[in-house]
Amino acid sequence: MPVTTPRAGLGTVLTQWGRIGCIGFGGPPAHIALLRKLCVDDRRWLDAREFEDAVAACNLLPGPSSTQLAIYCAWRVRGRAGALAGGAAFILPGLVAILALAALFLGDPPLWVRAAGAGAGAAVAAIAVQAGWSLMPPGWQRATQQSSRLRWSIYLVLGAVAAGTIGPWLVLLLVACGIAETLVQQAPPPRAGRRAAVPLLAAAATGAGVLAALSWTALKVGALSYGGGFVIIPLMQADAVGQHHWMTAAEFLNAVALGQITPGPVVHTVAVVGYAAAGIGGGLLAALVAFSPSFAFILLGAHRFDRLRGNTYVRAFLDGAGPAAIGAILGSAIPLARALTEPWQFAVLAGAVVLTLGLRRGPVLTLLSAATAGMAIVLAGGSLPH
Repeated sequence: MPVTTPRAGLGTVLTQWGRIGCIGFGGPPAHIALLRKLCVDDRRWLDAREFEDAVAACNLLPGPSSTQLAIYCAWRVRGRAGALAGGAAFILPGLVAILALAALFLGDPPLWVRAAGAGAGAAVAAIAVQAGWSLMPPGWQRATQQSSRLRWSIYLVLGAVAAGTIGPWLVLLLVACGIAETLVQQAPPPRAGRRAAVPLLAAAATGAGVLAALSWTALKVGALSYGGGFVIIPLMQADAVGQHHWMTAAEFLNAVALGQITPGPVVHTVAVVGYAAAGIGGGLLAALVAFSPSFAFILLGAHRFDRLRGNTYVRAFLDGAGPAAIGAILGSAIPLARALTEPWQFAVLAGAVVLTLGLRRGPVLTLLSAATAGMAIVLAGGSLPH
């Protein structure tokens, strides 16, 4: 069990983790690199092996892995108080930024803002494909045998199909793939009583008002997602657009785009959904519920990370749920693309595909380029999506 004697003051934790929260554009790879530079290279609070073990352990947990890594590193530096302070400092800059942008984009924005949103929203499907594609090589390499690679491919396809067709129940599919792989590897399935209750809990939340339904959506986002952040997109889209009608399909595309161009994890997108459902209070509630499991996992289980990594049940479960999550990320492009309504948006999407997959440009540059194209097209006479 790692020693958690204080290695820095709370003021240092707040300052350094807040700095990463402000400049952490580019998703988990950027967050991991910044945390490694701070904690391993510059301050030597953690050694390289412990840091890599922490990255691996956080990847085994559901939820935003880079957020959990930030909380874990703060826990190692300053104990539980550091975990709370560091995690909050890492999350809050992006949360403030995305709620401010939500107020701009979901209120009564001027024409150029709506045009920029329509352009950026058109590129979101390409960003989803890029996110899923980047996760495929390491997952394929971990499936070393021919039989396991066949199952890996099956789980991938199932996840993609589920993301495009059964958004609200995607979590159940991920859990089912994990249990199936656990059984195949002849290990007892992980305890999934809480997850198996998804339909019952969803039904209860549906009838308990906007805040209860919003809390349930946020809980699924924060506690029951596997893989990259985009795996939560079809789930949120089904709840926010299809079931509860908190926002239109075009507004949801804007929300996903905002989650990419602001610093911090993609999970921040749920705050835009919360804002659409119940204003600033809804946005704060959604963020609080979505990020609470990450704090709980670290505060209650960080000292058991070594056992988590070596647990054969956990590894077997992730061997099934992992590729299904990658498939879901790829499949999330389907409902995102279906949400487009104007012909010029499909042209912008095609350009975004070239930028992301062909020229390998990052999501921030791609979305800003798409937003600029949207403004130019609309100001030149193009129609805005309804």
